[in-house]
Amino acid sequence: MTIIGLGEDGLSGLSNASQEALAAATIVTGAARHLDLLPDLAAEIRVWPVPFADGIQPLLALRGCNVVVLASGDPFWFGAGSVLVRHLERTEWRALPAPSVASRAAAHLGWPLEKTPVFGLHAAPLQRLRPALHADARLLILLRDGAAVAKLATYITDAGFGASQLWVMEAMGGPRERVRCTTADGLDFADIQHPVCAALIVNGSGSPLPVSSGLSDDVFDHDGQITKRPIRAITLSTLAPRPGEHLWDIGAGSGAIGIEWMLGHPANRTTAIEHNSERAARIRYNANTLGADRLQLFEGTALEFLRCRPAKEPPDAVFIGGGLSEALLQSLWQHLPAGTRVVANSVTLETDTLLSKWHAKTGGSLIRIEVSNATPLGTKHSWKASYPVSQWSAVKCR
Repeated sequence: MTIIGLGEDGLSGLSNASQEALAAATIVTGAARHLDLLPDLAAEIRVWPVPFADGIQPLLALRGCNVVVLASGDPFWFGAGSVLVRHLERTEWRALPAPSVASRAAAHLGWPLEKTPVFGLHAAPLQRLRPALHADARLLILLRDGAAVAKLATYITDAGFGASQLWVMEAMGGPRERVRCTTADGLDFADIQHPVCAALIVNGSGSPLPVSSGLSDDVFDHDGQITKRPIRAITLSTLAPRPGEHLWDIGAGSGAIGIEWMLGHPANRTTAIEHNSERAARIRYNANTLGADRLQLFEGTALEFLRCRPAKEPPDAVFIGGGLSEALLQSLWQHLPAGTRVVANSVTLETDTLLSKWHAKTGGSLIRIEVSNATPLGTKHSWKASYPVSQWSAVKCR
């Protein structure tokens, strides 16, 4: 099986190897718009169905045949290649890429592609852009259609970055190629055609998200059940997220810990556990708003979660912000794999006693965090202490 990246210029932009593979194929399959770019071929032509997943099993049934699958540009750059090869042995396929839309867009604009984040938002929410929105950021964004470009402009404007330069780039590399430039708040193109890529230089008065741990509490929608910013920064430092790791955020409240865990690296994952339905809804809202929509949410108690937890996705770290109990710690310690980092915060005497017991039993670190804020006292100011927080952290040993 050969996976060929096809640009909007059809055969004229293909390598000799790609043209030879097409000429020798017995079956050629791909999206209708890709097939329309080809001349008459001796091969049988099959239009790939929508949704994309519906075409995988029929393709696998053609094992042993000389099949060519057409994809966009580089099949492994937000393309079909990475999906298809998960179902194939390495000896069953080869890929012949062409320049990707991102490459063509960067070449047109003169942007260094290695320094330009590229977002594939055909089916993903625009909010994934939120962590990348800061002054002078250059972004390439692959979108589904013209309506999606309009939604992008609205989203960027509502975020306070309406002055951003926006290039609308259609059918890059083909005879229909068209590039137009405007601003996000000035977009008025009513005839944007698929396939489309948007390029953005961010500008405006919007507030970028800090890259340090401990975002302002105001960034999150919450009902007061939130690990406050100074404590959250210390807690995240103790959790010590590493790229690609998975966190269980137990008693997640607003989801702030788990969301910041994900914002620390794009490969990081969080499963938030929250039994209160209103708070669960807030977690989902906060995650979607801040570009962490991949967050997994379990609505129920931690003990319920542990009874039906996904065995294939154990955590690298666990944070217990609510629902702390002897039963929970016993169950966690029984089920967690060796090497899992556990951090628990407490604000009551009863849970302080529990953490002291587990510190004596399993070791680790037990610290007390006290924060005071300057508040008015008559015509002057005085210190007002917040509830002190006890924090136990340990690593599950073998």
